[in-house]
Amino acid sequence: MSRPFDMELFLAAVLTGSYATRQRHLRQAKLIQAEIFERWQLETPWAWQRKHVNWFLEHRLARRCEATRYYYLLTVRLLARRLEKQWGFYWQRHD
Repeated sequence: MSRPFDMELFLAAVLTGSYATRQRHLRQAKLIQAEIFERWQLETPWAWQRKHVNWFLEHRLARRCEATRYYYLLTVRLLARRLEKQWGFYWQRHD
């Protein structure tokens, strides 16, 4: 039996800031993971490609407020740093 992926352990090396900030990043990373798993059945960030994360940012957050999209972008940048990827994601205002 395989153990579930531990997002907290995965991000431990790159998580900084206050307790509340770290918890927010973990909560958001777990949601990103769940959404990508539901769509593509990719269980761990090691299997993700840039297109999977980009899909999440563009389609799953499309109706969210500006601040929410920005905070998810910060979490995505942490995930990319942990994966040692040079993924460029940029926050765009949708007026």
